[in-house]
Amino acid sequence: MSRLDLEYDIKREIPNNPIVREIDRTRQRELWRSAAIGVCLVAVLLFSAWQHFELLRHGYEIEQMEQERADEIEINRHLRLEIETLRSPRRIERIATEELDMVAPGPAALVIERVAPADPPGPAVLAGRQEPDELPEQTGEERWP
Repeated sequence: MSRLDLEYDIKREIPNNPIVREIDRTRQRELWRSAAIGVCLVAVLLFSAWQHFELLRHGYEIEQMEQERADEIEINRHLRLEIETLRSPRRIERIATEELDMVAPGPAALVIERVAPADPPGPAVLAGRQEPDELPEQTGEERWP
């Protein structure tokens, strides 16, 4: 056996139990202060990133809403145009004469309009006013205590 083999076989006990490491208060305080500053910086960075991304998201939403509004305005314009073409007197006259077999009135034709009379108004309640000479006089005995 060589000397190297012998060193591995022998186990030396080193008594380190009585050594107690003392906590350095100033170093501990600086460590906590640095950690708190780091946490605050990370919180500020996360908050600013959140604001930035929310701003971008709202910008995209506004752009999408403006596009939807423009599309709705275009649809509204087309619908109004369609309403006006459907209301045109020429179209109504063409449908009346061709499809419904109606004839245009002549110059001697009378047009009778029926007007329903309005209902008579209901009974009204009027407020009356008494003249000062009609008011009963108050004496000292009739007053409230």
